[in-house]
Amino acid sequence: MTTTVVRTRTKAPADRLPGAWSLGLGRGVLELRQFFRQRDQVLFTFAFPVVFLFLFASIFRDDVRGAGITASQLYVPAMMAAGIMSTSFQSLGISIAIERDEKVLRRLRGTPMPPAAYFLGKIWLVLVTGLLETAILLLVGATLYDVDLPTDPGRLFDLAWIFVLGLTACALLGIAVSSVPKSGKSATSVVVLPFLVLQFISGVYIAIDTIPDWMLNIGALFPLKWMCQGLRGVFLPESAQVLEQTGDWEFGRVALVLGAWCVGGLLLCLLTFRWKNRRDG
Repeated sequence: MTTTVVRTRTKAPADRLPGAWSLGLGRGVLELRQFFRQRDQVLFTFAFPVVFLFLFASIFRDDVRGAGITASQLYVPAMMAAGIMSTSFQSLGISIAIERDEKVLRRLRGTPMPPAAYFLGKIWLVLVTGLLETAILLLVGATLYDVDLPTDPGRLFDLAWIFVLGLTACALLGIAVSSVPKSGKSATSVVVLPFLVLQFISGVYIAIDTIPDWMLNIGALFPLKWMCQGLRGVFLPESAQVLEQTGDWEFGRVALVLGAWCVGGLLLCLLTFRWKNRRDG
């Protein structure tokens, strides 16, 4: 008499599907590869704020009365803030709208990949490009315009949280605004126009003390104005505070507004994001 032993094979942990974090990292690597393969896009993305910094700093080179700085030094942190918003808000607002129009999002939604992995991939993309953009502008500012790099731990901490909160808020707004264009072809016009207006009323191209108060109040509703103000507080001397609307860097208010936009941007994404175009139902 023989006995048959039946062995059941348990599913090994290695057979399990990867989680959202690992898939998001892989998606981020893919996004970065696609970005850096398009050399013209890489060139214009990183060169745009540098070129504008060079133009404005070359045109306005005089000392700023009573601030203890030159006009060119004033433009460096402002262009850094604009660069962060460009690599997050503008980049995501346009690229996601195009991917939706080309039905890339619809195909991804039909795969087993968790939706969070797609957004994590985008966040990795804007994080890396935002860091590179900031590093390039810092190098140009320190080399050509005598901007002092922060060495104090407090200033470095301020730089870190302003960068993280600003990048996060602008990235979430970019994801939300990507649902506004009716097609991928109109995405550039829809996204670039408000970004361009914000740069003029938030102290990027024009000094705060020369902008009408009503424009400043509108700009204060959005993250860019507070990113500019916070970064000026990091890189400029205390004497430059006289240029601000309230005569102070207001780091507490900067953190509060940027943090509020992170929460508000997330809510907007949850309420407005679509995987398909309106004409697809």
